[in-house]
Amino acid sequence: MATKFYNVTVAALNENGQYSKDSEIPASIEMSRQGDSVVLCIYKDDEKVKSVILTSEAEYCRLGKQGLVVTTDDQESTLLKFDSIHNVKSFQFKLKELQKGLSSIFTERTDEASAVQYFQFYGYLSQQQNMMQDYIRTSTYQRAMLSNINDFLDKVVLDVGAGSGILSFFALQAGARKVYAIEASNMAEYCEQLVRHNKLQDKIIVIPGKVEEVTLPEKVDTIISEPMGYMLFNERMLESFLHAKKWLKPKTGKMYPTQGDLHVAPFTDEALYMEQFSKANFWYQESFHGINLTSLRDAAVKEYFKQPIVDTFDIRMCLAKSIKHSVDFLTADETDLHVIEIPLNFTAHQTGLVHGLAFWFDVAFLGTVTPVWLSTSPTETLTHWYQVRCLVQTPVLVKQGQSLTGKCLLRCNKRQSYDVDIELNIPGTNGVSKNSLDLKNPFFRYTGQTPAAQPGTQTQSPSDSYWNTLMTGQTYNSVGALNGSWMNGVIGDANSLQLQGQTQLQSNYIQITGAPINPGGIPSVLNLAANNSSSSNRTSIECDHRGLQQPLPNQ
Repeated sequence: MATKFYNVTVAALNENGQYSKDSEIPASIEMSRQGDSVVLCIYKDDEKVKSVILTSEAEYCRLGKQGLVVTTDDQESTLLKFDSIHNVKSFQFKLKELQKGLSSIFTERTDEASAVQYFQFYGYLSQQQNMMQDYIRTSTYQRAMLSNINDFLDKVVLDVGAGSGILSFFALQAGARKVYAIEASNMAEYCEQLVRHNKLQDKIIVIPGKVEEVTLPEKVDTIISEPMGYMLFNERMLESFLHAKKWLKPKTGKMYPTQGDLHVAPFTDEALYMEQFSKANFWYQESFHGINLTSLRDAAVKEYFKQPIVDTFDIRMCLAKSIKHSVDFLTADETDLHVIEIPLNFTAHQTGLVHGLAFWFDVAFLGTVTPVWLSTSPTETLTHWYQVRCLVQTPVLVKQGQSLTGKCLLRCNKRQSYDVDIELNIPGTNGVSKNSLDLKNPFFRYTGQTPAAQPGTQTQSPSDSYWNTLMTGQTYNSVGALNGSWMNGVIGDANSLQLQGQTQLQSNYIQITGAPINPGGIPSVLNLAANNSSSSNRTSIECDHRGLQQPLPNQ
């Protein structure tokens, strides 16, 4: 299959360095292998105007940042100018790949269409802004580095997937001697612009390209990156993060983050369950403009339940303490993330219908001085990763003290994501509830509204509580908290889960005064809240791993 490149300026180049453009109209180039040669077919206005045949003896070299000169066996040279550094690097690597029969680990594991969409998305400044404005994410990374200066002072640092370069700047603030910032999207150009404007060209070296395809001139002391996706593993950037360890100094090298914990817990949410089922009722119509749609209803139900739900929820919906699957980034190999099997064995702390599994993650920066944690738990302040819930079509009734077993299997795919298989059952019974979900195609449900408490959680009369607290001059809220309401509570022990009945759980509310998240950091808040009536009927939008909305180009 031919690889296509668009918006390329093509010109013939002579020995005197003079060139003449074939046309002012940007061309498209199809690159393919035919026999022992690589053929470049050049099109303008969908009309083929030229073919350049390159054998294994043909030569090519970079010209400036976005140019490339290819010379055939007949000593004819053609100048190609691309519209971005990323595209010229991709062309160069693809040409080398076809000429020598080589391929990178990234190319082997990723569909080309998925990679193009992925790097195009992260090439937008608006998407970098959305991530940078996540106060919890950005500030935690900065604090982790500044609290562990020993890991950065006078060290050589590698920033994998640098984006705007924000982590590279933090590394310099912590005393790094030099930072190599690798970025494969067009954002590399903006990153370099920021570096120049801040007069740090001698400190931060921007390297356009994929971490699997570029080279470094030296080993590094510390690797920094923000590679987490939905459910920790989505987008498969963690594999690139682990791949970068080939440049990490053995024994003394540090990884930021150092460890990732994926938490899994059974949840109950009748409203969400019925919401997904009711979407398929459209296909129950026997006369939609005179057409009977009912034969597609079962397929529609299956499709809706195949979508993971990205939103936030009240922690009291979880019927058991979460199970934790940990990955040590210092010791793990890329291949360890291809198939991830998590055995499940819960003990219910309350009776209820289990509608599926809830997922969130914590990552640890285990520095030499101070460990720092970044959490996406529903008990903590909301981040742009939110939480993820996977439904089963057949809920499971579990009683307090009863065991609930099963497994969660994540299988990587070439769309930079995972297929998720979940299985739940009560030991000693024959019934098994299963579902398979596509993590690449989530339903983005978050509306910006406070998540509702689970019905039936009131333990005293709300009316009496209101009047009693009014008489004492205290503030009352509907979930029984005094003096303000909370989202994602205060930071606590990442390994503990307070059970209802033992102590009052922090419910999932942000303190009304001085909320720590800039609304701009959660791009969907304004968009969905303003269109709340229509968003409830929307089946999905294309999202990146962070919960950011994307256009639907072809997750």
